[in-house]
Amino acid sequence: MEYKIGTDARCAVIGYGSWATALVGLLAANGRQVGWYVRNPEVLASLRDEGRNPRYLSDLEFDPSTLRPSDDLDEVVRDADVVILATPSAYLKDFLAPLTLPLKDKFIVSAIKGIVPGDYQTVVEYIHDHYGLSYKQLGLFTGPSHAEEVSRGKLSYLTVVCTDPENARLIGSRFAGGNIRLSYSTDLYGIEYAAILKNIYALAVGMAVGLGYGDNFLAVLIANSAGEMTRFLEESYPDHRNTQVSAYLGDLLVTCYSTYSRNRRLGLLIGHGCTVKSALNEMTMVAEGYFAADCIRHINIRHRVEMPIAEMVYRVLYEGASVRKEMRELTTKLI
Repeated sequence: MEYKIGTDARCAVIGYGSWATALVGLLAANGRQVGWYVRNPEVLASLRDEGRNPRYLSDLEFDPSTLRPSDDLDEVVRDADVVILATPSAYLKDFLAPLTLPLKDKFIVSAIKGIVPGDYQTVVEYIHDHYGLSYKQLGLFTGPSHAEEVSRGKLSYLTVVCTDPENARLIGSRFAGGNIRLSYSTDLYGIEYAAILKNIYALAVGMAVGLGYGDNFLAVLIANSAGEMTRFLEESYPDHRNTQVSAYLGDLLVTCYSTYSRNRRLGLLIGHGCTVKSALNEMTMVAEGYFAADCIRHINIRHRVEMPIAEMVYRVLYEGASVRKEMRELTTKLI
């Protein structure tokens, strides 16, 4: 049975980090009242009193009348038709733990680019299995999209992914306007895994930069990363997809090159000589690629796709391998 979103659907956002804050900004800019689950007392009080998030994107100001912030998850979910998940994947289960309401009548959109640690599932797979939702009730909001640029109105190209294109366009209408350009896709599996894999490859690029490799090598490393990503998608879940478009390749490129990239930053620290533990401690925000490297390796046990770059990142992060030695050996495997 198809699941259709109503034209008057109400939206809510779960999470209060930079990406969640940027998404609320887009929804509010379109004149929508936005439900917002915020479990941090300081952030919640500031949103209610001042219309700003003091911890993330603090220069983004909201009209308080457009917000319905609350620390009651049941209240936020009850009043929404479309629930947008925008927490780090590692904390998703903690954020959803207080929920006592069923989600069977909701449409869930993941704006998370990570795998649920320990469950070895994407967010869409996790919600499908643990909350009993059809894939027709699940979607993605993704693309090359650093929150810092989206919140400042920089031109950004984003993709809404649903099995039903009509639902995708209705969700997209909630974010459209200004400098947001939207495209649509039905490739839930491919685009979600691409958004996860690119974080691993950005870690590899950061390591290479930290070790002193130049732009010539980085171009080769990223080109091979794109090929590795495409190979994994095609061998694990064949489909008629074009991995050269922005939801796949564009997201990979911006995560590998941008100074906003948390995953590139983590790799850079390791390449500069920090231990993995000390590098993680220096990070002020979550680098999804750290968890993704372990999860993708576990998932690939059943697919057996050749993934030398992802394997190299895993060995450095989880087996204590020398990043300098691993990168040198990787250079012999690239084309």
